[in-house]
Amino acid sequence: MENILFEELDISPELKKAVKDMGFVEATPVQSQSMKPIMEGRDLVAQAPTGTGKTCAFGIPIMEEITPEDAFVQALVLCPTRELALQTTNELMKLSKYMTSVRITAVYGGQSIERQIGALRKKPQIIVATPGRLMDHMRRKTIRLENLKYMVLDEADEMLNMGFREDIDVILQSVGEERQTVLFSATMSREILNITKKYLVDPAKVQITKSEITVPSIEQFYLEVSPDNKMDVLARLIDVNDFKLSMVFCNTKRMVDELAHEMTARGYLSEGIHGDMNQAQRDRVMSDFKNGRADILIATDVAARGLDIKGVEAVFNYDIPEDLEYYVHRIGRTGRANNEGVSYSFVTRRDMYRLRDIMNYTKAKIKLMTIPKVSEIADIRSQKALESIRKVMARGNNSKYAKIIEEYLDSEENQEYTILDLAAAFLRKEIGADELKEIENKPKKASVRLFINIGKFDKIKKKQIIKLISEKCNIKERQINDVVIMDKFSFANVPGNKANEIIRTLNGVRFNSRRLNVEISNKENKKRRR
Repeated sequence: MENILFEELDISPELKKAVKDMGFVEATPVQSQSMKPIMEGRDLVAQAPTGTGKTCAFGIPIMEEITPEDAFVQALVLCPTRELALQTTNELMKLSKYMTSVRITAVYGGQSIERQIGALRKKPQIIVATPGRLMDHMRRKTIRLENLKYMVLDEADEMLNMGFREDIDVILQSVGEERQTVLFSATMSREILNITKKYLVDPAKVQITKSEITVPSIEQFYLEVSPDNKMDVLARLIDVNDFKLSMVFCNTKRMVDELAHEMTARGYLSEGIHGDMNQAQRDRVMSDFKNGRADILIATDVAARGLDIKGVEAVFNYDIPEDLEYYVHRIGRTGRANNEGVSYSFVTRRDMYRLRDIMNYTKAKIKLMTIPKVSEIADIRSQKALESIRKVMARGNNSKYAKIIEEYLDSEENQEYTILDLAAAFLRKEIGADELKEIENKPKKASVRLFINIGKFDKIKKKQIIKLISEKCNIKERQINDVVIMDKFSFANVPGNKANEIIRTLNGVRFNSRRLNVEISNKENKKRRR
């Protein structure tokens, strides 16, 4: 099926003008296949990954049918997260730009419910909500859905993953049977099919095929990387390509925290986001990323759901996802709206079978690339340094420094050197050439990084951790280094040949009534996932 042009849609001039202002010309596959049945009044179930234009797929038909003169809730969009609810609300507001009588309100957890009640008194026709907060309003009777015409379940699979099945049942059973229901989901699990069968009537079915899942404008690469070298390779790829905005995906919350800390320590403007963070922390991180105060966002899959971030140039799969769908969600963060993007997957020997599964599932060509060489890094840094120097030369007023160089080269001990020798030495020092080393894919055995389940909240200090390990495990304090204390846990580097003994010795030991749990920090721990 060919994608339709928005100017050919049979919609109001106001809505058509708003779509044009948003820069949309041609509909995406999910929009082309979904809008017609929704406009015909049919229920619809659509399987499509994130970043494919789902909001306009249901937003345009609903906006066309809303009657502004009716001051009751006509459309309800249910979203799994606050971020997706806000993103959806913003998109719908853009569509209603020239429809001044249409009112849209978002209700979600983390915001004052009294403030939301104030907004609801203005009688919005469209509400975008998260399940938990919507239930709060329904119990208070501040939202009434008896006249609802349109019901949208967006990212239904994620709502189920987050434990909202009972809420969804209550909500769907509370609204009138005459409504039109639209469901979007990235996957079609048995539970999703049960919801579809129970609450949708003869729905039209849309499925974006595997050939349409990945965006052609996204170049996809994988690198064979040992676990010890992942961080070095990440830093090198960012340096070589000079990415301004990138996202890094990890499988565990702990890895997000550790990587964000280490990348920040290396001088990168990085932030981490995961499910253990409260809403204020998440808002601060996203504000920093969107406003340029951070250019690397490190995230778990669940935390990144619903985030609308424009201009992401690269996505890094620091850990290969265990769920094939997550790979699609991840790389969909770059190359949006037909912009070019690139993804890199770090693959260990144990990950190769999962990479093959991903390639079979997506039908995508994921190309092997080698780790950038020292010579490539040196070239990039040299070009940056020379460009910076060129700007200094262009400003002039360098005669004072030229005289210093002349005097230096004229001195008896330096007469063997030329101006070219001096310039080359300055450049070598500027780019840190002597510090660059080739990355070898061999595990480093000199030291091992340990995770310890005590942190700032336990009122522990670095010296105490060092003393605890040293005394209990009979190793010298100077062999324990790079201790980092987070709120709920800590990290410490110890000799690799002592790591297992330290883990055995400390596990179960009590500190301030807390039973210790110690393990290798980059070991996957499924109990702490997401």
